Order: sequence, then C-alpha cells, then structure tokens
Amino acid sequence: MVDGQGGGFGKHIINRLRQELPPEIEILALGTNAAATVAMLKAGANEGATGERAIIYNAPRVDVITGCLSIIIADAMLGELTPAMAAAISSSPARKFLLPINRAGVEIIGVYSEPLPHLIDRLVARLQAYCGGGTKQNV
Repeated sequence: MVDGQGGGFGKHIINRLRQELPPEIEILALGTNAAATVAMLKAGANEGATGERAIIYNAPRVDVITGCLSIIIADAMLGELTPAMAAAISSSPARKFLLPINRAGVEIIGVYSEPLPHLIDRLVARLQAYCGGGTKQNV
C-alpha cells in the first residue's frame, strides 16, 4: 500500500484489508512521509517504510501495489510523490490495483465517480479474488 500526506486513504484501505483478507497476507505500508506510514501501521500493516528510497527499493519486490491513481503520477500529492517514486511504482512488475481518486487533475474516461467506501469495497473484493483464498501475497 502506497500513500502520502496524512495516510488517510491507506489507513482506510488497510483497515478493510485486515478485516477481509486472510491473516497470512502481508501488508507493507510505504509512505511518502512518516505520518502516512504511521497511520497505515496503526491500521494493521505488518511493516512500514518511508520516503523515496523506501518506495524505489520495495516497489519491485512486492506482489501487489494498492493506492490511489496518483501514486503513478509524478509530483502528485502536492509534490510529495516524486518522479522517481512514480517511475518505480509504474515500472514495478507488481500487479497494481489503483483507486480512481481525482485529486491529481487526471480523469479516467469511462470510470464513474463513487464515494470512497464504495471504491474500497470494490478494491477489497478484487484483491480477495486475486489472492485466491489465502495464498501468501505481499500487498
């Protein structure tokens, strides 16, 4: 899970993933700043790391990356998400499950705006299907 600023999106997503996914699923919280990482750890992430280097290092080592669409857009999150972070996430071989939150000025045509709780429901259902009943994955 990658998030920035206060880690609010990541906190809500991790909280739901902990409720819905098997306990053996490992969740790594990658924050663009310490506040985001701490919020995700408090929500139930197994481990956390902060900053550009941590994201660049870990992006190619996980099985799945979740977050908002902005994590693949350079200078998103009011500049917190650096071009190097966006490149590392985008080029990672990990499967990416991104929420279409439109705060980066990017609109995906054909995607309809829904409240965050509905988007998280869809994300959790998709991850449950992807993880296929408990095989160990790093999210």
